[in-house]
Amino acid sequence: MFGISQSTMERALKTTTAILAVLVCCQAVFALEPDEILVIANKGVAASGRLARYYCKKRAVPTANILYLSLGMRLEDSITRGDYEKWLSGPIRKELLTRKDGGRIRCLLTTYGVPTRVGKRGPLVGFEGRLRQLRELAKQEKNAVEQLEQTGLANSAEHSRRKQRLAQLQMDIDRITGKETDASVDSELSVLLFGIYDLYRWQPNMLRNTTQTAAFKTLMLCRLDGPDYLTAKGLIDKAIAAEENGLQGAAYVDSRGIIKRDLYGHFDQSLRDLAILTRSETKLLVKEERTEKLFAPGTCPQTAIYCGWYSLRKYVDAFDFVDGAIGYHIASFEAMDIRDPNSTQWCPAMLADGITATLGAVAEPYLHSFPEPRLFFMELYSGRCLVEAFYRTKPFNSWQLLLIGDPLYRPFKKP
Repeated sequence: MFGISQSTMERALKTTTAILAVLVCCQAVFALEPDEILVIANKGVAASGRLARYYCKKRAVPTANILYLSLGMRLEDSITRGDYEKWLSGPIRKELLTRKDGGRIRCLLTTYGVPTRVGKRGPLVGFEGRLRQLRELAKQEKNAVEQLEQTGLANSAEHSRRKQRLAQLQMDIDRITGKETDASVDSELSVLLFGIYDLYRWQPNMLRNTTQTAAFKTLMLCRLDGPDYLTAKGLIDKAIAAEENGLQGAAYVDSRGIIKRDLYGHFDQSLRDLAILTRSETKLLVKEERTEKLFAPGTCPQTAIYCGWYSLRKYVDAFDFVDGAIGYHIASFEAMDIRDPNSTQWCPAMLADGITATLGAVAEPYLHSFPEPRLFFMELYSGRCLVEAFYRTKPFNSWQLLLIGDPLYRPFKKP
């Protein structure tokens, strides 16, 4: 266990209070409205359209804001890059550019029946010669690195320089061959209006840390989905119930006691800061686990907030989620199979257990692509809705994360 000094806590609380004051002042001006949402449904899956219509009814979204697409009659998790452009991104782009209020749409809501993952593109055409050249250079650098290691110069400046050069060459090779060009469908749709962009790894999220959404072409994305239709439908009902009755219960924060000055230490500190923030800005009871252990099964009653790490694709059933519960587990691949009721990944398992909103990755995302816990929940505590909190804190689009829940859900709605 690692303690926090009184002076450190006071500085953190003063900073948090100042930031929250600014956020609350701006909230009324930029809050997402129901008619700014375009709901995407799969015409071939009856439950998809039914869910879209139910959401519009419950959240006062115009039914004209439902776009039915022909995406097949089966519940497919993946879609090829070619089919994505032909049947998904192309029709949505056309809809936004041709409808009279297309410029007003700020958020797309994908529903149960819409694929979650889009595949890689093929190798870049016309780069065959360049690819051969890069591979030869990479081979030479690799040999040089190995020679330096064999002669005891593994810690030399020359060794470091050549390793960096080898890494850059490999990235150039991967970009040409199409490696790491797959993504979550939702994240790829965020850059739908960008035109031509580099389809390799990620694009910076232009909505991060800004309320000026009209100045960019970035779309916010959220998803109503889960192991079955009723689970997806329940995300709407539970969010509304929590808004009406107030989100009550406990917040469970699971850090690991990491104090290193690296990215892992930074995220672990963000989790500890989240606990301080939650005590300051909410009335929720806060409980922490500050070791490498996780909360044990059945030890988290009345869970309203959860955030922690790191149990890869191995959900621990510690939680009794209340209506409106929101949280996420920082680990890779936790949203690969959100429709599998027997999955041990955190996203589908938490959805099956009753969580109302969560987020996760459909492939390896790298740690720095996650929203920092303190920042994400700070946005929610300030009164922002779910999808705004996500897009104000996520670093990248055209990448691996997806957000599951009601985009308009405001668990800490301010008067």
